[in-house]
Amino acid sequence: MEDHENSRHHVQITAHDNTAEVELDGARVDPRAVKAYSVTHLAGERPEVLLHVADRGDIQWSGMARVAVADLPDPGPAAAVFLEAIDPEALERAALARPDLGTEQNSLTKAMLTQLGEWARGL
Repeated sequence: MEDHENSRHHVQITAHDNTAEVELDGARVDPRAVKAYSVTHLAGERPEVLLHVADRGDIQWSGMARVAVADLPDPGPAAAVFLEAIDPEALERAALARPDLGTEQNSLTKAMLTQLGEWARGL
Protein backbone atom coordinates (compact mmCIF):
# COMPACT_ATOMS: atom_id res chain seq x y z
CA MET A 1 0.00 0.00 0.00
CA GLU A 2 1.41 3.39 -1.00
CA ASP A 3 1.72 6.06 1.70
CA HIS A 4 0.20 9.12 -0.01
CA GLU A 5 1.03 11.38 2.96
CA ASN A 6 4.75 10.91 2.27
CA SER A 7 4.62 10.80 -1.54
CA ARG A 8 6.28 13.63 -3.39
CA HIS A 9 5.46 15.05 -6.78
CA HIS A 10 7.46 17.26 -9.08
CA VAL A 11 5.75 20.62 -9.55
CA GLN A 12 7.03 23.26 -11.93
CA ILE A 13 5.43 26.69 -12.21
CA THR A 14 6.67 29.17 -14.78
CA ALA A 15 5.13 32.62 -14.34
CA HIS A 16 4.87 35.08 -17.23
CA ASP A 17 3.43 38.49 -16.33
CA ASN A 18 -0.22 37.67 -15.47
CA THR A 19 -0.21 34.00 -16.58
CA ALA A 20 1.54 30.85 -15.43
CA GLU A 21 2.33 27.42 -16.82
CA VAL A 22 1.87 24.60 -14.30
CA GLU A 23 3.29 21.10 -14.67
CA LEU A 24 2.64 18.20 -12.29
CA ASP A 25 5.02 15.24 -12.61
CA GLY A 26 5.93 16.44 -16.11
CA ALA A 27 2.33 16.72 -17.34
CA ARG A 28 1.20 20.20 -18.36
CA VAL A 29 -1.97 21.38 -16.59
CA ASP A 30 -4.50 23.13 -18.80
CA PRO A 31 -4.20 26.84 -17.88
CA ARG A 32 -8.02 27.16 -17.91
CA ALA A 33 -8.19 24.57 -15.12
CA VAL A 34 -6.29 26.64 -12.52
CA LYS A 35 -7.51 30.07 -11.45
CA ALA A 36 -4.80 30.58 -8.80
CA TYR A 37 -1.99 28.85 -6.97
CA SER A 38 -0.04 29.39 -3.79
CA VAL A 39 3.26 27.98 -2.60
CA THR A 40 4.01 27.63 1.11
CA HIS A 41 7.22 26.42 2.68
CA LEU A 42 7.53 26.67 6.44
CA ALA A 43 10.85 25.98 8.14
CA GLY A 44 11.18 22.31 9.02
CA GLU A 45 8.28 21.25 6.79
CA ARG A 46 7.97 20.13 3.20
CA PRO A 47 6.84 22.68 0.62
CA GLU A 48 3.16 22.66 -0.28
CA VAL A 49 1.56 23.82 -3.51
CA LEU A 50 -2.16 24.59 -3.47
CA LEU A 51 -3.90 24.80 -6.84
CA HIS A 52 -7.24 26.61 -6.88
CA VAL A 53 -9.26 24.79 -9.51
CA ALA A 54 -11.36 26.87 -11.87
CA ASP A 55 -15.08 26.14 -11.87
CA ARG A 56 -15.38 24.90 -15.44
CA GLY A 57 -17.61 22.07 -16.59
CA ASP A 58 -15.34 21.10 -19.50
CA ILE A 59 -12.15 20.59 -17.44
CA GLN A 60 -11.45 17.20 -15.88
CA TRP A 61 -8.83 16.17 -13.35
CA SER A 62 -7.63 12.62 -12.89
CA GLY A 63 -4.99 11.02 -10.69
CA MET A 64 -4.08 10.85 -7.03
CA ALA A 65 -3.78 14.01 -4.98
CA ARG A 66 -3.92 15.29 -1.44
CA VAL A 67 -6.80 17.71 -1.73
CA ALA A 68 -7.37 20.86 0.28
CA VAL A 69 -10.42 22.92 -0.58
CA ALA A 70 -10.20 26.61 0.12
CA ASP A 71 -13.64 28.19 0.33
CA LEU A 72 -13.38 31.84 1.20
CA PRO A 73 -16.42 33.21 3.02
CA ASP A 74 -18.48 35.95 1.41
CA PRO A 75 -17.22 39.21 2.98
CA GLY A 76 -20.55 40.97 2.44
CA PRO A 77 -22.34 39.96 5.65
CA ALA A 78 -19.32 40.76 7.85
CA ALA A 79 -18.90 44.11 6.09
CA ALA A 80 -22.59 44.90 6.63
CA VAL A 81 -22.31 44.16 10.36
CA PHE A 82 -19.16 46.31 10.60
CA LEU A 83 -20.76 49.24 8.74
CA GLU A 84 -23.98 49.06 10.78
CA ALA A 85 -21.89 49.53 13.94
CA ILE A 86 -20.28 52.76 12.69
CA ASP A 87 -21.35 55.98 14.39
CA PRO A 88 -21.81 58.47 11.51
CA GLU A 89 -20.78 61.44 13.67
CA ALA A 90 -17.61 59.68 14.85
CA LEU A 91 -16.74 58.78 11.26
CA GLU A 92 -17.23 62.35 10.05
CA ARG A 93 -15.16 63.78 12.94
CA ALA A 94 -12.35 61.27 12.34
CA ALA A 95 -12.33 61.90 8.58
CA LEU A 96 -12.29 65.70 8.98
CA ALA A 97 -9.43 65.44 11.50
CA ARG A 98 -7.24 63.30 9.22
CA PRO A 99 -3.93 64.94 8.25
CA ASP A 100 -4.22 63.46 4.75
CA LEU A 101 -7.60 65.10 4.08
CA GLY A 102 -7.21 67.04 0.85
CA THR A 103 -9.23 69.78 -0.80
CA GLU A 104 -9.79 68.09 -4.15
CA GLN A 105 -13.14 66.69 -5.23
CA ASN A 106 -14.23 63.57 -3.26
CA SER A 107 -11.45 64.04 -0.69
CA LEU A 108 -13.89 63.71 2.23
CA THR A 109 -15.26 60.44 0.82
CA LYS A 110 -11.70 59.18 0.31
CA ALA A 111 -10.82 60.15 3.90
CA MET A 112 -13.93 58.35 5.21
CA LEU A 113 -13.12 55.18 3.24
CA THR A 114 -9.52 55.29 4.47
CA GLN A 115 -10.74 55.75 8.05
CA LEU A 116 -13.19 52.85 7.72
CA GLY A 117 -10.38 50.66 6.39
CA GLU A 118 -8.16 51.55 9.32
CA TRP A 119 -10.93 50.84 11.81
CA ALA A 120 -11.65 47.50 10.10
CA ARG A 121 -7.96 46.56 10.54
CA GLY A 122 -8.05 47.66 14.17
CA LEU A 123 -5.79 50.68 13.65
